[in-house]
Amino acid sequence: IANKNRVAILAELDKEKRKLLMQNQSSTNHPGASIALARSPLNKDFRDHAEQQHIAAQQKAALQHAHAHSSGYFITQDSAFGNLILPVLPRLEAE
Repeated sequence: IANKNRVAILAELDKEKRKLLMQNQSSTNHPGASIALARSPLNKDFRDHAEQQHIAAQQKAALQHAHAHSSGYFITQDSAFGNLILPVLPRLEAE
């Protein structure tokens, strides 16, 4: 399923790229055309997606490292302090 999603995303990006190139070729007389392409929402979405994939890869690596080198248990969780993984502490019943 993930591979199908990748293929669909790549096909959509290729389609958008060709569309933007055609628009750029038809508007070569307009000096601001290339600037508009650089600021398009597609580029921002692509950067955001790439950044999320990079963070996910970092989280996975950190989680694997923690499990290999610690007897504790860790989870991936967004943190206000920028931590990629957080330790899970058991609750102990009060005596």
